[in-house]
Amino acid sequence: MSVFTRPALVGLPGDRTAAREIASSAATTLSAVLVLFALLAPNDLDGLTPEAFVRLPVEALLGVAVVLMLRDGARRIVAVSAGAVLGLLTVFKAIDIGFGLALNRRFNPVFDWGVLGNGVDLLGTSIGRAGAIATFTGLTLLAVVVTVLMALAVLRLSRVVAGRRTASTRVTAVLSVLWMVCAVSGAQLAPGQPLASRSAAAFAYDDLRQVRAGIRDQEAFAGEVAVDAFRDTPPSGLLNALRGKDVLFTFVESYGRVAVQDSDIAPKVDAVLDAGTARLKNAGYGSRSAFLTSPTTSAGSWLAHSTFQSGVWVDSQHRYDDFVKTDRFTLGGAFKRAGWETVGVVPAHTEDWPEGKVYGYDRYYDSRGIGYHGPPFSYATMPDQFTLSAFQRAERGLGSQKRDRRPLMAEIDLVTSHWPWTPLPHMVDWTAVGDGSIYNPMPSQGKTPEEVFTDPAKVRGVYGDSIAYSLNSLISYVETYGDDDLVLVFLGDHQPNPIVAGAGADHDVPITVVTRDKAVLGKIAGWNWRDGLNPDRTAPVWRMDTFRDRFLTTFAR
Repeated sequence: MSVFTRPALVGLPGDRTAAREIASSAATTLSAVLVLFALLAPNDLDGLTPEAFVRLPVEALLGVAVVLMLRDGARRIVAVSAGAVLGLLTVFKAIDIGFGLALNRRFNPVFDWGVLGNGVDLLGTSIGRAGAIATFTGLTLLAVVVTVLMALAVLRLSRVVAGRRTASTRVTAVLSVLWMVCAVSGAQLAPGQPLASRSAAAFAYDDLRQVRAGIRDQEAFAGEVAVDAFRDTPPSGLLNALRGKDVLFTFVESYGRVAVQDSDIAPKVDAVLDAGTARLKNAGYGSRSAFLTSPTTSAGSWLAHSTFQSGVWVDSQHRYDDFVKTDRFTLGGAFKRAGWETVGVVPAHTEDWPEGKVYGYDRYYDSRGIGYHGPPFSYATMPDQFTLSAFQRAERGLGSQKRDRRPLMAEIDLVTSHWPWTPLPHMVDWTAVGDGSIYNPMPSQGKTPEEVFTDPAKVRGVYGDSIAYSLNSLISYVETYGDDDLVLVFLGDHQPNPIVAGAGADHDVPITVVTRDKAVLGKIAGWNWRDGLNPDRTAPVWRMDTFRDRFLTTFAR
């Protein structure tokens, strides 16, 4: 037989046994690595260091001790259950890291699932709805895979421990003594990274504590909503010092303290505010500014809006969900009771908003009803200048088209400065705004999010550009359409995300009152706000939930 036609040799039984042993050892090693990673991994990006994984987890020692005490049937049930729980904790840690990057806070496992849905919608503005759903589906499947693999890994390790009881007992005893020595001595390789780790247990306990705290908070919130000094105030006792005025409460998306102080963004925005102060002063307007502390940061604009309007602290989704079911007396409700027409302008909304009934607006405009026929700018459904122009045309009127009406109160939510802050529109002549088709070429002329988000400096740059655009839109609006009866209150809803604001940034947002009426400015003299559009470092800082009562008290008569 030719050597070229010789049959292949079949592996010997010993070779197959060795291969199985190698594969088994590799699987056991991988299982141990996976479990140790899950036990030691932190739930914040700053803690994700090599030192975090050079520690001794007490949960592993307790797990081995439990396995050694159980019979085979019970051992398998406990191992699979514990592994699944550990897998879920790992998923929650990953979500925590994401929440920390995007929202600068932890994930609440009871009340924050709706926020994940909002995240899908937001991601869809950058990569498309189909891409966002595919991404979310992929991450969900990954979470399931992690949970299953963790359960299998713990089951495998439990079999290894049960099969080597004597060795496992001795090793566990030695490591337990070592753990106690490290715990008592406080030994650590790096600050905040003790060698004797109990981080997984602490993480699980914190999540359970969040659940209990959330349930108690619902009861506390109901009590806060029930206490309202203005609920039964008659029309004659409301807002008499503003009779005849059009009062516009305008939120500038993500307009936080970082935009005006202590950042590389501030010089650009400060220049806009300082120039705007001078421009409006030349047109006869005065202005006063300060800061409010928002209940949220990075996202959750609706929490800030409801806090500002209601005078109660709405700092979580479950508080918001409870708030919209109440009849809490809002700023809009106060103006309506006192005889104003009330309007809501929310261009970010692309679907029905049944929760908005809590504000009781006479008229409401979302992206579908405001008459925009131009392009979106990433998340922003329309430019702020168009929003203000459409509001003016529909409600206050243009020139001789001004209609006979009662005074207006409006909340107007501007969205151009919403993440991802690019591409951006530019200002056009107000007479050219029209139906928004003038903006058609602008998105392609700007930077895409993909071009920007690889560089934090570029991210901060486009954020500053977006805030400057929004503020210029407001300043120009007052110059163009303002009159003796206009009172504009504009403020931020929350700070931008930590990429821009920095980790641990405060929740402060600027707030400004603009009017020609010296009597209105005289009314707020006791607030000690700073002159101009730009609050300085000495400007007062109020909690956002205190504004409603201060405002209603100040302008009552």
